[in-house]
Amino acid sequence: MLNDGEEALDYLYRRGRFASRKAASPAVILLDLKMPKVDGLTVLRTVKADPGLKCIPIVMLTSSREERDLVESYQLGTNAYVVKPVDFGQFVEAIKELGYFWAVLNEPPPHCGQYPNPAG
Repeated sequence: MLNDGEEALDYLYRRGRFASRKAASPAVILLDLKMPKVDGLTVLRTVKADPGLKCIPIVMLTSSREERDLVESYQLGTNAYVVKPVDFGQFVEAIKELGYFWAVLNEPPPHCGQYPNPAG
């Protein structure tokens, strides 16, 4: 788990403390709409604009029920928009179910997530 949007981008692009990380794409990216430093929409926009990352499924996981957040997320290419349950137990169960669906049940396109050059 990463702490903010800046760390998420560093992880995906293998920068900073993630520079030596194995070049493998995550099965799914869970983003919070209101992450610190770099918000979820900016991370979403960056990932979906990158040919090497754009087919990685992204789930926007948020407490926002505002229509404009929902619409913008889908316009930017999110694969799912999930409103977080308030109860912690329900939240943990929702995360498990999301992970299972995207990592096990979902069939990604071939050659998805060819890693970008860490320098670029």
